[in-house]
Amino acid sequence: MGYPALTDKPGAIATATAIRNGEMSPYEAVEAAIARIERLDAHINAVVVTDFDRALERARTLTDTGFAADQPLFGVPMTIKESFDVEGLPTCWGHQAYADNIAKADARVVSLLKGAGAVILGKTNVPPDLADWQSRNPVYGRTNNPHYAGRSPGGSSGGAAAAVASGMVACDFGTDIGGSVRVPAHFCGIWGHKSSWGLVPLQGHVHPQLAGRDAHDGALGIAGPLARNAADLRLLVELTRSVPLQASGKPLKDCRALLLLDHPSCPTDAAVRAPIEAAAAELERAGLAIDRASELVPDLATEHAEYMRMLNVAMARGMPGPGGKRASASDWFDMLDLQARSENAWARLFAVYDFVLAPPAPVLAVEHSEGRVFDGPVMINGTPQPGGSTLCWAGLATYPNLPSTVLPVGETGGLPCGMQVISRRWADLDCIAAAESIGTILHG
Repeated sequence: MGYPALTDKPGAIATATAIRNGEMSPYEAVEAAIARIERLDAHINAVVVTDFDRALERARTLTDTGFAADQPLFGVPMTIKESFDVEGLPTCWGHQAYADNIAKADARVVSLLKGAGAVILGKTNVPPDLADWQSRNPVYGRTNNPHYAGRSPGGSSGGAAAAVASGMVACDFGTDIGGSVRVPAHFCGIWGHKSSWGLVPLQGHVHPQLAGRDAHDGALGIAGPLARNAADLRLLVELTRSVPLQASGKPLKDCRALLLLDHPSCPTDAAVRAPIEAAAAELERAGLAIDRASELVPDLATEHAEYMRMLNVAMARGMPGPGGKRASASDWFDMLDLQARSENAWARLFAVYDFVLAPPAPVLAVEHSEGRVFDGPVMINGTPQPGGSTLCWAGLATYPNLPSTVLPVGETGGLPCGMQVISRRWADLDCIAAAESIGTILHG
């Protein structure tokens, strides 16, 4: 059961190990990554803000000072989503009006990654306001899916996923509120982790309209890594987490999983359903107990409606919605109460099940379009569906603040297909470990 990988370049840990063993220097690693970007990115347009001179200068310093045992990413070149502040680089969130907004300090995640020895080569493309499953904007243009140039790499961390999938860099860090880490991982055939809400700090990840303000992290949104293997995801989460995490260590064969392939808010395309069903069958043959229905599952249609309501208010920071109505404080507290009810319902489910397996999105990589995916119809099984309904699988983990790891499980017509592995809040390391075991069963 294969999936279309595009590169055999080493991951982050493998690169750090090669540097530690003297097989290459940080300078050589960074120089090689820059060469890959310059060779590949003319056709993909993923790394839209480059910082090569400073990266080479930092790599030269690391080479001269020698390996640091307390820096697990010592000398590893990587990129970061455009919406994170990097001191001295623009942060515009895809808006021409903010193209000259130069960050005065690094975002907290950037500081943590640099502190671990990583070398930031530049920033990867996003849609305006991080609000589309495409990554195109008036400032930097359109990013192409590295598998098929006529399709989207996803959004809003689409540039990140395209850079990782094509082998330009070993890893990147994105954000996710509507599938913005998970969907690009799914569309591009790589690994991504949506962290538990509140686990990874979002300081220095604010809309440029709020530049200079210590804005609140906000509801629903999280930061999470993209990579080409589970071990790199685990390390990146460990390096950036703000609260302690502990893995259960429970073997996958002793776990009980619930497979969800149908959502009342949107059908699942056969191109997504088939690879996930095939993966589930392979997992069952390997001994994993998988149920396909449970009375413990909350009312998913209601959950999706409440998620979309909360998402729209959170994204607009309370400004008037399409109908002209501004959410009141009372409205917001009502939303928080309903979200808490959802969290409790999922906690009851995870008292019985270790993991929920589900699609990251109801479709594979969508074709490029001029408008937002969410504003037009999306073809699913040959029938147009409302674009906003496609967010149903993203909301499955986002609304109740749960962690979710996406791994590639197969393909349809050469397009990758991923699967979400979701668990209880703060079980991030368990999600990654389970995804790693699943990947070993499926791909060896």
